[in-house]
Amino acid sequence: MLALDVDGILTDCRIFMDSSGEWRRFFSIRDGYGIIRLQEMGYKTAIITASKAQDIKERAKTLKIDHFHHGNFDKITEFTELLRASGLKAEEVAYMGDDVFDIPVLKEAGFAATVPEAMEEVFPAVQYTTQRAGGNGAVREVCEMIIKYGAFSAKTEQHL
Repeated sequence: MLALDVDGILTDCRIFMDSSGEWRRFFSIRDGYGIIRLQEMGYKTAIITASKAQDIKERAKTLKIDHFHHGNFDKITEFTELLRASGLKAEEVAYMGDDVFDIPVLKEAGFAATVPEAMEEVFPAVQYTTQRAGGNGAVREVCEMIIKYGAFSAKTEQHL
């Protein structure tokens, strides 16, 4: 499974308010296609975000994300619930996050990745930093790695 944070991973961290007073984000088409390709290969997908916003819900729905957790800064609790609901072990999940509240999940997941503009505290908790920026193909980059090389657990140092 590939589990993703939203702000800073699926987006570039910028938000704007539209004319109806709703907060909105820009999402990358490249990332969306990477997620779809991964799903076509049988991988499950998840979002774990502290944000609680309609545009995120709609993006998750459009991409047919299997597991959607939002509105909680305690992401390790959400990750534990994700594992329970999916029946997967932590080492079977790749997670992408970029901020301090992602660190507990990054440390627990089988494979952890971040983006170049992540908070400094995040880098020691990951095995991979993308070349592309958050919201601009970083998720696609990780999807392509999984497609090309298969699932890999840094915890067990083996392909799953």
